[in-house]
Amino acid sequence: MAPAEVPAMLDIEVAYSPAPRQVDRVALTLPAGSTVAQALQASGLLARHGLSLDGSLSVGVWMKARPLETVLRPNDRVEIWRALMVDPKEARRQRYRKQKVDKAG
Repeated sequence: MAPAEVPAMLDIEVAYSPAPRQVDRVALTLPAGSTVAQALQASGLLARHGLSLDGSLSVGVWMKARPLETVLRPNDRVEIWRALMVDPKEARRQRYRKQKVDKAG
């Protein structure tokens, strides 16, 4: 069995959601061995949305947190995550209370 060939170039997607229900995606072709940090820089999303690689960003590949030094594989999707504005449990409580008020009114 022959070893799998490593492509010279990788097709990568970088995605960021600046607001709920909005997604800014950029498709890139990067050299093999590129990292998450290099993909973020090449995408232009950091500059477009006023973000920086100062360590405050939460990033991942296919919904799994990964460090900026992670080497990418073909067809990876790099994701930039926003900080949570509300604790998910508290958001559920608020929706439940609103539903009770709407039904009572």
